[in-house]
Amino acid sequence: MSISSTTELAAGKVFALHNTFPIDGRVSAYPANARGHSVSNCYVLKEADGALLLDTGYAAHEPQILRQLAAVLDPRTPLSLFPLRINEFMSVCNAMAIARHFNVVQCYSPVPEVELWLEFERVETDANGRGRPTLKTTLLERGLKKLQVGESGKRPIDAFNAPIRLINTTWIYDWATKTLFSSDMFTHVWRDTSAGPWLIEGEDGVTTSPFVRSFLLNTRYWWLEGARIEKLRQAVAEVAERYDIETLAPGYGVMLRGREAVRKQFAVLDDVLRQLDRRHAKAEYVTRDLVR
Repeated sequence: MSISSTTELAAGKVFALHNTFPIDGRVSAYPANARGHSVSNCYVLKEADGALLLDTGYAAHEPQILRQLAAVLDPRTPLSLFPLRINEFMSVCNAMAIARHFNVVQCYSPVPEVELWLEFERVETDANGRGRPTLKTTLLERGLKKLQVGESGKRPIDAFNAPIRLINTTWIYDWATKTLFSSDMFTHVWRDTSAGPWLIEGEDGVTTSPFVRSFLLNTRYWWLEGARIEKLRQAVAEVAERYDIETLAPGYGVMLRGREAVRKQFAVLDDVLRQLDRRHAKAEYVTRDLVR
């Protein structure tokens, strides 16, 4: 049974909507041999004159996410959607349902006609007779984009291509709260039980180079071993240098807070990437069941 909860990451500014799931070998975001519990995280960035929702969650969590949104957002508030991974279910599944219940004014997308990527329902109307909403596509080109939360122009965010990714992925930096929304990176901290908590301040107890290396290679970053890594390392380092990050807010798992904690995450990731470069590691094809 999924447990829903909400964390107010910054007072009135950022809300994390958590919905739990078991880690039992079925979710490819975690190694096949991992066991425990994690959460999918959708984030609401909020201002008085508008809000932004990063990812829309799994379809299985639709009722919970609608309730969570209603608890932190007036349904009349202009709401923009931003699926950080347009071709992943966790990012897109509930977009149309949210558009039916809230004042969705646009959906940011790297592809045109975003509705074609978001429609997972067979019927044109829901149980209450509401029809299929029309979503305005706000097309985003590659590279760094300067966006806003709300309409006042007082809440800037940076949206940019994730420096390390398997598929099209966007990272978001919120200048007001010094939060980096890192999608499927820094997702390696989970819990033994579904009770959480889902925010850690300081040491997380698991982040070491061997652990992160194993996690990456046994999830969607299997391809790193023996690849040309140097440019990836540079791109990741540039993010850490460009932004003053106090909180890491990934799409899955525990959120991490504190400058020292953030610095450690980037330092360990850099060390792992260095180890995996083709100058130090041999590339080979592996199955997901091979634990490394």
